[in-house]
Amino acid sequence: MATRARVRAPELIGKGGWLNTGDHQYTLADLRGRIVILDFWTFCCVNCLHVLDELRELEEKHRDTVVIIGVHSPKFVHEAEHQAVVDAVERYQVHHPVLDDPELATWKQYAVRAWPTLVVIDPEGYVVAQHAGEGHAHAIEQLVGELVAEHAAKGTLRRGDGPYVAPEPVATDLRFPGKTVLLPSGNFLVSDSTRNQLVELAPDGESVVRRIGDGEFNEPQGLALLPDGRIAVADTVNHAIRAYDPGSGAIETLAGTGKQWWQGSPTSGPALDVSLSSPWDVAWWGERLWIAMAGVHQLWTYDPATGTVEVAAGTTNEGLVDGPAAEAWFAQPSGLAATEDRLWIADSETSAVRWIDRDLVVHTAVGTGLFDFGHRDGAAGQALLQHPLGVTALPDGSVAISDTYNHALRRYDPAAGQVTTLATDLREPSGAVLVGDDIVVVESARHRLTRLRLPEEAVRVESVAHRTQRATTEVAAGKLQLDVVFQAPAGQKLDTRYGPSTRLLVSSTPPELLIGGDGAGTDLSRELEIDPAVGEGVLHVSAMAASCDDDPEIEYPACHVHQQDWGVPVRVSADGAARLPLVLAGMDQG
Repeated sequence: MATRARVRAPELIGKGGWLNTGDHQYTLADLRGRIVILDFWTFCCVNCLHVLDELRELEEKHRDTVVIIGVHSPKFVHEAEHQAVVDAVERYQVHHPVLDDPELATWKQYAVRAWPTLVVIDPEGYVVAQHAGEGHAHAIEQLVGELVAEHAAKGTLRRGDGPYVAPEPVATDLRFPGKTVLLPSGNFLVSDSTRNQLVELAPDGESVVRRIGDGEFNEPQGLALLPDGRIAVADTVNHAIRAYDPGSGAIETLAGTGKQWWQGSPTSGPALDVSLSSPWDVAWWGERLWIAMAGVHQLWTYDPATGTVEVAAGTTNEGLVDGPAAEAWFAQPSGLAATEDRLWIADSETSAVRWIDRDLVVHTAVGTGLFDFGHRDGAAGQALLQHPLGVTALPDGSVAISDTYNHALRRYDPAAGQVTTLATDLREPSGAVLVGDDIVVVESARHRLTRLRLPEEAVRVESVAHRTQRATTEVAAGKLQLDVVFQAPAGQKLDTRYGPSTRLLVSSTPPELLIGGDGAGTDLSRELEIDPAVGEGVLHVSAMAASCDDDPEIEYPACHVHQQDWGVPVRVSADGAARLPLVLAGMDQG
């Protein structure tokens, strides 16, 4: 086994304290003798949710030697609220300790640049690996095996129960519901996400008629009425689309293999043979079922006539770019609403409301990009939202917005080009449905449906604007060497069977920040040129690398895709760095 460079792990600090520990406050010294995996995450980030799922098997298999600690490091203002973190830990069934770090103190100590990032600490308290992005569970599993053998031999491994203490369960009819749809009977069908079921409620929105699902669903979200009377279900963590028949109670899989889609996988074909990635909402529009594929920042469609799926819009690059559907960029689309001539989209990570027209051109109504958000009414070009998860078409052609992290219901009027606030003091609204002159809102973090009368005039609220608070990297004017650091995990090699095994895409906000070096390529190193006249902005870097088992005796080697997007705020300064390293995967081996 290669000798690793020994870098002492910084202490774990978080003003919000610890969750899932029975109120015990831990230090690294308390964890000495265990292998510690720090998972830097934030609950808005679908890639972070993917990593939570990736780690579950490793967490269970090595429960006596490995301690996983989530370090919650917020992007949005709402995510810095302690109760919001408490809710997210329950909502996403996080079964390990979580350090609430609202001021990013530990994030900065570990020089983390991206969500998600995993850091491995050995039983003696030294950092031995760091990985950004998804797809690293296999490499970490192998490293854990090596560390267990090494430290068992040295006598520095301590086995036993971990620090996780499960919180007391709370009895409510719904638990973090996601979306709702009005059934022809007048009842509501609700996706009860944390309990992995659908719940039918009576017209009062409270009385439970029946619960649906006994292991078929995993954190279901979006619901849509199909022409045949069945309900399409975005079965998010199962990476599938189901159909539920309210008459017979039958549940059928329409699309998805049950495995997560990765770069290089098919993007069209027989629906049951193509993998999906965290479908979050569904809507029937144009004789097809449209799917908000949050996990890959795209819109897909399912055609029941042919039983096929295909990509309809988006490139998998994360950001806000309008234009022809095949060239547009989205950022975690999470809500859909169909009208005759438009499909409305809640594009959550850009805090935006978008739409796609009948000519398959994407437009933005509200929102400017990944890093600006807030609560501001007025002209749509100046209005601000904060991570909306739902949109609802209204009879007058306007759209109601479930402005999730602002705890508000907003309205965008295309005719006037204005955004107003309809209601406040909703707790993480994630979807809504019209019922006559009322709108019924899913108050996800209050575990209920809330009925509101659509007012003639909006409630006025004080304007608040925010920009994501991230440490700015000082860079030199002119040439900047960008290096994405990737080392294939032990026992693997880069997969070059079908051409280049790496991909690098670079852009900037504003676009004028980069004089040269933007665009796509296969080399993970690139020389950029920064315009000193612009002075500051954000570099958007997207990297992917594929590796496979490096053993000629293995007839069918296992392959793994490692991918990550970074948004790096930069500022030109006289003594700024001339090199920007970003770690996709590295073992810190000497």
